Amino acid sequence: MSEPSKRFRVAFSFAGETRAFVEKVAGLLAGELGRKALLYDKFHEAEFARRDLGIYLPELYHKEADLVVVVLSPGYESKQWTGLEWTAIHDLLSLRRDDEVLLCRFGRATVAGLYSTAGYLELDGRAEQEIADLILERLAAVDRRRSAEAAARLAPSPAPPTTSIPHNLPSLQPFFGREEELAKIADALDPESRGWGALIDGPGGMGKTSLAVRAAYDASPAVFQKIIFVSLKTRELDDDGLRDLSGFILSGLAELFGELARELGRPEILKSAEDQRPRLLLDALRGTQTLLLLDNLESLLKRERDTVFTFVNKLPAGCKAILTSRGRIGSGAQELILEKLSEAAALATLAELAMHNPLLAATSEAERLVLYRETGGKPLLLRWTAGQLGRGSCRTFADARHFLGSCPPENDPMEFIFGDLVKEFTSDETRVLCALTYFALPAKVEHVAPIGGLEGESVWDALRTLANRSLVVPDSEGKAYALVPMVAEFLRKRCSDAIAAIGVRLERHVFELIIENGFNKHDRFPTLNAEWPSVAAALPLFVAGPNPRLQLACDALADFLKFTGRYDERLLLNLQAETKAIAAGDPVNAGWRAYRAGTTHYRWRHLQAVRECVERAWAHWQSPKAGNRERAMAILLRGMGHCLDLDYVAAAVDFREAIELHGGTSHESREVAMALRWLAYAEMRNGDLGAAEMGTWSALRVARAVNDAEAVAYNMGHLAELALARQSWPEAEAFAREALPLSEKVGRQDLIAANCLNIAKAMMRQGGSCEALPHARRAIEIFANLRSPDLEMALETLRECGG
Repeated sequence: MSEPSKRFRVAFSFAGETRAFVEKVAGLLAGELGRKALLYDKFHEAEFARRDLGIYLPELYHKEADLVVVVLSPGYESKQWTGLEWTAIHDLLSLRRDDEVLLCRFGRATVAGLYSTAGYLELDGRAEQEIADLILERLAAVDRRRSAEAAARLAPSPAPPTTSIPHNLPSLQPFFGREEELAKIADALDPESRGWGALIDGPGGMGKTSLAVRAAYDASPAVFQKIIFVSLKTRELDDDGLRDLSGFILSGLAELFGELARELGRPEILKSAEDQRPRLLLDALRGTQTLLLLDNLESLLKRERDTVFTFVNKLPAGCKAILTSRGRIGSGAQELILEKLSEAAALATLAELAMHNPLLAATSEAERLVLYRETGGKPLLLRWTAGQLGRGSCRTFADARHFLGSCPPENDPMEFIFGDLVKEFTSDETRVLCALTYFALPAKVEHVAPIGGLEGESVWDALRTLANRSLVVPDSEGKAYALVPMVAEFLRKRCSDAIAAIGVRLERHVFELIIENGFNKHDRFPTLNAEWPSVAAALPLFVAGPNPRLQLACDALADFLKFTGRYDERLLLNLQAETKAIAAGDPVNAGWRAYRAGTTHYRWRHLQAVRECVERAWAHWQSPKAGNRERAMAILLRGMGHCLDLDYVAAAVDFREAIELHGGTSHESREVAMALRWLAYAEMRNGDLGAAEMGTWSALRVARAVNDAEAVAYNMGHLAELALARQSWPEAEAFAREALPLSEKVGRQDLIAANCLNIAKAMMRQGGSCEALPHARRAIEIFANLRSPDLEMALETLRECGG
């Protein structure tokens, strides 16, 4: 709960021109919050007049309000009242209390001095209720954070493990998970077990030492009379950075055996020749029931590790050992290759850390799961990243991850964990790792092999080895692999030249792929779909590369991205390419990118965004390099915006103008077929079904003449919709059934779903509700995958069918 002393739950800062909007939002909030909840600037003039605003405003925002909502508009900070308010609000942000300030804006207004991670809530075109709901969500987040801070101050720490066995074990930080591994170690330490004990290996930061120590604390006093811990670790990493242990920890085999001798109370063994000490130690261990923990053996030389392995293999009855190493040193023991923490154990670890870290306590489970995935479940990375919250400028996980990318050498967990592994990578493993740095999606062997310049079998071998080291993560079927995100960051710093060379191969490979299989080659789209992880990996390279190559890639992928429902990727690529074209002095392509961004916004019903794209496309195409074709497409997009605004009369006017600019109805082209189809749609919405049907047949004729399979499928589907509007159910079913295979052949998912839905509607109206169900369900499945606004309409049809 929020603090009861707060005077206002929400304090608004806004300029006069946005007052009407703010009043409506404030009224909605007041109804939800149940008490006086809002501060209006001009509504409190009398109160303000009694105060020195330079003193009162910081007090208001810092102490009297739970949440400050800043409503920016052009000129906000230059106005007298809001200028003073912004000074106080900026002071609040400078204290890194970002969650207590919600930045909203009209007209993409900006204001000076914002913290770099502050984001805006866009208000244009959004309803007051939606904004009120978002404000309530932020207010609830502030409440959760304050409650978590209070709980963190009161929560007790879990009790550390203890044992009655005499020992020299180090203290253990709270330990979660690893139940399966602990059970295996317990089995290995059982007196009936034939082996000498357990070997725990795995990459750095996986918690090998913690697991070994916890297993020792769990050992039974009935089995062991003494526990001896000897570590060869020369350094460790905590939240503050790297700690040099060379002055306190043993550094070699002689020191290791010397420490064992001292712990056994046999210091005279140190006076013997070094090659005699192992045998003397074995003699000293007989009859003692001792558990040895020998930690971080990878720091020994190979011949020294062999000596240790021989030593533990000869341990007398009643004695066992637990060894830890970053690599294998032998067999004859229960070997555990330590992998990532389980999700539950990671969340428990973070929950324990949150007891002493209010900023961590304020994070949600969703945020913690993101951290878990990005750290690959490595305990050290998880603890280190979480431990940065509250240190220096790190207030969020995003801050901590940013710090990780630029942290100093003395506090670099990535170097601590992975630095020594780089020297051990084979050439194939290095190339596979470098290739995977480009993939945001799990990649299969066939995706990695061509850009890594490797044979498939070599890639498989490398992936399996890297997975054993917890550097790559397989999918549930073990067929595709992803690089742990923080490993990728480390490799980009340490292997930049190799990664750059792989990037050149990736860009060349994907460019050839999309040119060969893209554009309107619908029958080849399945090839691109199978290669999508590679295509997606190359898109940032195209954006960073030369403008002509990027624009050609956009053209090649335009239909593929639309057909497969990858609208997010389509929008982002076109927006980035538009910016690139503008910088390169390429107005024609800039206009096409704005136009395609607009068609994507139309699909999402984003009216204001469509209008903005129309304006940009029209401005770009005023260049002498553009012609009637381009201007006609801008007018067509404007008409689509009118359709979203339900002004079908204005839309029809635009579509007719576009047709004339394209050369009239007698001109046969894809653009004319498209404009005719849109005109028919507007006429149908205007209620003129006869004109709409004639226009659709005209569009279908042109589409067939230019061999535009997509347009043919689209217009056949539109004929089905017209028949439904006329309540000609058998005719509608016939048209939809004819359109469905045409849509399936070209592979456009939204058309397939639309025709399935039309079949379901027509069959249902003819009394075939049961027969309609599978078609409605197929439409719902596709619309759901596409996140289509038409999903609700399909669900309604399913309900009508009795589904």
